[in-house]
Amino acid sequence: MAFVKMPDGINLFYKDWGTGKPVVFIHGWPVNSDMWEYQMDPMARRGLRTIAYDRRGFGRSDQPGGRYDYDVLADDLHALLEALDLNDVTLVGFSMGGGEVARYLSRHGSARIARSVLVSAVTPYLMETPDNPEGVDRGIFDQMVEQLKTDRPHFLAGFGKKFYGAGLLSFAVSSEFLEWNSGMALTGSPRATIDCVRLFSETDFRADMKAFDKPTLVIHGTSDATVPAGVSGTRAAALIPGAQYIEYDGAPHGLFYTERERLTADLLAFIGT
Repeated sequence: MAFVKMPDGINLFYKDWGTGKPVVFIHGWPVNSDMWEYQMDPMARRGLRTIAYDRRGFGRSDQPGGRYDYDVLADDLHALLEALDLNDVTLVGFSMGGGEVARYLSRHGSARIARSVLVSAVTPYLMETPDNPEGVDRGIFDQMVEQLKTDRPHFLAGFGKKFYGAGLLSFAVSSEFLEWNSGMALTGSPRATIDCVRLFSETDFRADMKAFDKPTLVIHGTSDATVPAGVSGTRAAALIPGAQYIEYDGAPHGLFYTERERLTADLLAFIGT
């Protein structure tokens, strides 16, 4: 397995497939880089270099007991790009990973970046506050934290169903896929899993959105019950000059799987292969 050592000594696991223009995928909460298999392999076969890593605290990366904040996570992304000496990069951030894209650009600039993609992302600001009345009530995230503390496996199993829009009348995902998803989620440390709920819900990225100075694609599902499109996708696109916005009608949060072929095709078209 391949790892990059961060300046503070933390080892980040990454996978690196193919050759050509680099595409770096940043995974969502609470899973790891394996979520991108339905994009990474097809895109690598189309002549791109596809790279994905496990966020610190998740998957095969180290699980430190220190702080989890977006400055640290953006610096991890920066260290990865530098260690692999990547240029002309397309950054693809899903859900929580969209925050890393935004904070990376505002903190480190876009010299290495050619374009950015936000998929079901938490940007620009997820939580409801007096100056962000469109956001999600804090009580929702309080409940998530309490349920994670009480029975993390049970909560993550139920969360996975909502994540992919699974229900009695929806067969978009198999029970085996949901088990695989739960397995991914359980590789994350309890500390990182809990702390990152607070992180992605409470971080205000509105100032960071000014740093998107390269072509940007925003994709969001209209049936996203985890990160509603009206809270995030439509607002993020409006804050990024010239952003291309695509809504997937009826798609849930986990559209990287439920809409996997369409997402892969849209990414290939945007990158220009």
